Amino acid sequence: MLAGKVIGTVTSTVKHTSLEGWKMLVVRTDTEPCIAIDCIGAGIGDTVLITSDGSFAGELTGTRATPVRWSVFGIADENG
Repeated sequence: MLAGKVIGTVTSTVKHTSLEGWKMLVVRTDTEPCIAIDCIGAGIGDTVLITSDGSFAGELTGTRATPVRWSVFGIADENG
């Protein structure tokens, strides 16, 4: 699990079938930028929690054969 800030989105004209319909975000962490799929509505500027849990990614996409490495599972509350 890592925390990071959403700095952009990813657009792809060709993608793995398990990624069809998913919003993909660029998340800057302390160590590196990551591409994560988003199921909770995060946007640019949000601080998010991402996980590399393959079981979670498989549940989200409906297949264990997904190339997804990172998934957004939380948005930090900036109000305190």
